[in-house]
Amino acid sequence: SRRAPRAMAAPALCRRCGRAAGPWGLRRAPLLLLPLRRRAHEQARRARGAAGLLAAQCERGLFQEVFPAQSAEEQLPALLEPGRPPLAAYCGFDPTADSLHVGHLLPVMALLHFQRAGHDVIAVVGGATARLGDPSGRERAREPLPAGQVRAQARALRAGLERLFGNHRELFWEPGAGRLGRAALLDNAQWLGREPLLRFLGGAGGRLRMGTLLSRQSCQARLRSAEGMSLAEFLYPALQAYDFLHLHRHHGCRIQLGGHDQMGNIMSGYELVTKMTGAEVFGITVPLITSTTGDKLGKTAGNAVWLNREKTSPFELYQFFVRQQDNVVEKYLKLFTFLPLEEIAHIMEMHAKEPEKWGPQKRLAAEVTKLVHGREGLESAKRCTKALYHSSVEALEEMSDQELQELFRQATSAELLLEPGMTVLDLCRKANAIPDGPSG
Repeated sequence: SRRAPRAMAAPALCRRCGRAAGPWGLRRAPLLLLPLRRRAHEQARRARGAAGLLAAQCERGLFQEVFPAQSAEEQLPALLEPGRPPLAAYCGFDPTADSLHVGHLLPVMALLHFQRAGHDVIAVVGGATARLGDPSGRERAREPLPAGQVRAQARALRAGLERLFGNHRELFWEPGAGRLGRAALLDNAQWLGREPLLRFLGGAGGRLRMGTLLSRQSCQARLRSAEGMSLAEFLYPALQAYDFLHLHRHHGCRIQLGGHDQMGNIMSGYELVTKMTGAEVFGITVPLITSTTGDKLGKTAGNAVWLNREKTSPFELYQFFVRQQDNVVEKYLKLFTFLPLEEIAHIMEMHAKEPEKWGPQKRLAAEVTKLVHGREGLESAKRCTKALYHSSVEALEEMSDQELQELFRQATSAELLLEPGMTVLDLCRKANAIPDGPSG
């Protein structure tokens, strides 16, 4: 029988020795990757400022695995070299909430790097697949979402993605820097919602193999659990695979991007597209962002840092990145910003001399906040920081009502009726701001 294609590890590469990065839990590269490493370093030497996309992002650590390994090694570096015709790449985002969160930022960064390299990108909001729920990495099924709620959340996600692409175009791209690839926002409800069931099963369903779907670790774990696995969840990889097929046929899409936990779904998409069209397509995964305890950041884990201002303010987002520890801040600068590696190295050198200034953390927080909330959002975060942590009366005076509400959103509040003769001390006691006791 035909052996299934393998994924190729694409670790963050040291610029001199090619050493695989450890803190992200990346495997050391197999021998198969060594030619790609040599090619990546050769590309970097030939064109410092415009290195091949694959080489540059391997060096930054953004691309974790490339699939399938053999054809990716043989074809993908050349296809992505500067000066070649643009490719189209896509990534999907299911609207299981009404906002993106920090865990989504790396797939978005991957799309933006493709766009910066002159390639066309597609962000797909899963208005159809969100109705089923992705079983990857989950111990139990998602609660079903009503159709109206999914549509509303899909609109909110599209608005968030538009804001990210718009901020990048306005604030991070120089007009004379070359071709910025086209960006499109689509909803898979547009095609999956119109696909008849029997035609889907007779077409795509007839090309996907049960053994491949059943062999996945996440599927096996769910099938052995007490709750089991519903048919709807089991078919989720087939629907995501159909997304890849539709985008390949109608938009020429040849690359699917996703988090590392999406490799199984990406493999299904590769299998379906190659069997039904004969075209050579690829999948690329990016690392998952985890908390200090190793938990994946997101809505399910209850530790999401949202990209919607109504859920997480610019100040809160800024502070999340300012608080990152020294052992991850350099890696985060490479992953979450567009700063050249030489500039990041200089920032870390200065940090070694003056660690008390928290220079890398502040630069990281500023770059991410500006991408997510724009220039005004960054200024708002800085005003709130100065007012709260540096006792700046000037910053406090400049703060808007919205900023004050955001800053004290989690603080305890009380509504009191001001009575004649009430002193400030009386007011504080009535609000339980200070303990009761003698006034002297």
